Amino acid sequence: MFTFNIDNHKYNHVYFIGIGGISMSALAEILLSNGYKVSGSDMKYSPIIEKLRQKGAKIYIGHSEENIKDIDLIVYTSAISNDNPELVKAKQLNIPTIDRATFLGQLMKNYENSIAVAGTHGKTTTTGMLSIILDNSEISPTILLGGKLDQIGGNVKLGDNECLLTEACEYKGNFLKFYPTTGIILNIEEDHLDYFKDINHIVDTFKDFASLIPSNGALIINNDDEHASQVIKKANCNVITFGINNNSDITATNIKFNNAGFPTFDVKIKDKLIENVTLGVMGIHNIYNSLAAIACTYNIGISTETIISSLKSYTGTHRRFETKGKVNNITIIDDYAHHPTEIKTTLDTAKKIKANNVWCIFQPHTYTRTKALLNEFSHAFNDADKVIVTDIYAAREKDTGIIHSKDLVNKIKSQDVDVVYMKDFEDIAKYIFKNADDGDIVITMGAGDIFKVGEMLLNNQMDYSA
Repeated sequence: MFTFNIDNHKYNHVYFIGIGGISMSALAEILLSNGYKVSGSDMKYSPIIEKLRQKGAKIYIGHSEENIKDIDLIVYTSAISNDNPELVKAKQLNIPTIDRATFLGQLMKNYENSIAVAGTHGKTTTTGMLSIILDNSEISPTILLGGKLDQIGGNVKLGDNECLLTEACEYKGNFLKFYPTTGIILNIEEDHLDYFKDINHIVDTFKDFASLIPSNGALIINNDDEHASQVIKKANCNVITFGINNNSDITATNIKFNNAGFPTFDVKIKDKLIENVTLGVMGIHNIYNSLAAIACTYNIGISTETIISSLKSYTGTHRRFETKGKVNNITIIDDYAHHPTEIKTTLDTAKKIKANNVWCIFQPHTYTRTKALLNEFSHAFNDADKVIVTDIYAAREKDTGIIHSKDLVNKIKSQDVDVVYMKDFEDIAKYIFKNADDGDIVITMGAGDIFKVGEMLLNNQMDYSA
């Protein structure tokens, strides 16, 4: 069985295929800090790649078999196909290869405590909240975040061997390769249906994740989720529940929102009451995320004072309801939402802000998700006053013609929502610039590159002569 001890330099030179990815770059940075020689490749240049280069990594733009020289170990992601020239060359040369999830799982063994944050939605935000709480405590955590958090200087923070905090994605059962001492499950819904057969397959996978936690560890789970009871039955460890509607170990009550959409609430931890907890991020979903963070950090002994003050100071990661700025008194917000539930939650959050119209500029993410959840997507935009849908972001997929954004537009129209299809980002930006009113909110939404529309608006980069 493959093992990887950070202090055992059997693999002195590690190569990452797809090194510019948010998770891969974090792993690469951990190895660089521990004296490993690191190299890798990616399809395009990015600030993440530049940061790794400055730290000593050798990075190639583009995948080529010529890049594979004098390497001891290759790490690759689920997005890398079996015919990737670097992967093929590695197999020809008998260089050991390992997928990212297995590598991260082996890395987790080097830490006394490993916290893995799982769930269909909210992983990055909850991990961000935990990052601030842990960072403000006496613990020195190593953090791997699926987004950029200014308060920790990016997507990774290096600590000692006491604690590792990471997100745990269920796609292809990747989190089943982990070794958590604390597992958090925020919610369980249908997603990644290019891999999972149905919701039962997804629930079974989360059950298996819960069963990984050792008897002296803890499962922290959303008790308001309809699948929670099934998962709890599979756990062989201490179970801590959180929620709002059902009886739970950690509960939020007396919830209020101010005119800007920020919540204040009381938290009951069994028989202990903490009043007037205030969050620096908006939305009911973030109350759930904060309850998970409270349950986890309270369980490992961090004081309630540190927990509550840290949560108040947490202002969010990039691309999670991130206010980018204003143009003509129009507020530009960017959000990563790409699942129907996330879209509903984001738009519900926007509606709690005192504003005029809410515009949603949506870029669907992957053909399989759009096709599988088409009906759910059609009901997700009811809280938007104006909706623009652009082309589907392919990500790891190829367009086989099974679905088009126009199909989604027609479905949304059937719900009496004001929606149009626009292909070109610049045309979208021009349309917004011309038609949005004073006091409107414009949300660019999706897991692809739709944020560029907001940047065009803020920087007035539209070509009006075209």
